[in-house]
Amino acid sequence: MALDGCGQLCKCFLIMFNIIFALVGMAMFGLGLWLRFSSETRGFFNIDLNTQQFVIGVSVLIALGAVILLVAVFGDYGACNENMNGLAVFSCLLAILAVVEIAAGVFTYMRSDVVGEQLAKFYMTVYAQYVDKGDPGLAVTLSMFHNVLHCCGLIGALDLLVKQTCPKTGIWDTLTLPACPTVILNLFESKAPLVMGLFLGTAAMLITALVCCSILMKQIKKSHLSAPVY
Repeated sequence: MALDGCGQLCKCFLIMFNIIFALVGMAMFGLGLWLRFSSETRGFFNIDLNTQQFVIGVSVLIALGAVILLVAVFGDYGACNENMNGLAVFSCLLAILAVVEIAAGVFTYMRSDVVGEQLAKFYMTVYAQYVDKGDPGLAVTLSMFHNVLHCCGLIGALDLLVKQTCPKTGIWDTLTLPACPTVILNLFESKAPLVMGLFLGTAAMLITALVCCSILMKQIKKSHLSAPVY
């Protein structure tokens, strides 16, 4: 269909956005399923208060990954085919995700101490089970924590039990790596506005995609109305 420059730009943006979104969703969904059904971690999903944070974390990972994948499928289908129905579903799902992101950011800011404590417990559960089982899915999860937060294990750089999952840095940086539970607690206690900003920044990106979707839908509707009738 005939789209003007703005419409074409929005179409390209939405296609690229949803490709990246789909990759993120697949990574989250795949890791979540691996942790859920791996023979080493499947038993954690029995009623056990000691692994409650792990169960909740993995469940959220699977659910969020599935939702992101679903949103990306509708978004790419709607943008590539200039399909109004696909774009309408995509915009509704995206709006819900944006609202959830904003609400999560505000909640994290207001209850930063509780969120930090729960995330630290989740980390310690993953750590303990990795040391005990050595599951590759747990190794990936620990590596994500260690590289994003630039920390290592429960005692810092001297923690040889998870050394393979810690950041690969210079000798001095390696020796000064802090313990991860401390970093997590400090992050949510002292940098709560920054954490909220990350949530709000993600929501802003979703809203930008929502605006592009609205512009593209208007362009498609306009081209339909102006199409000659035979």
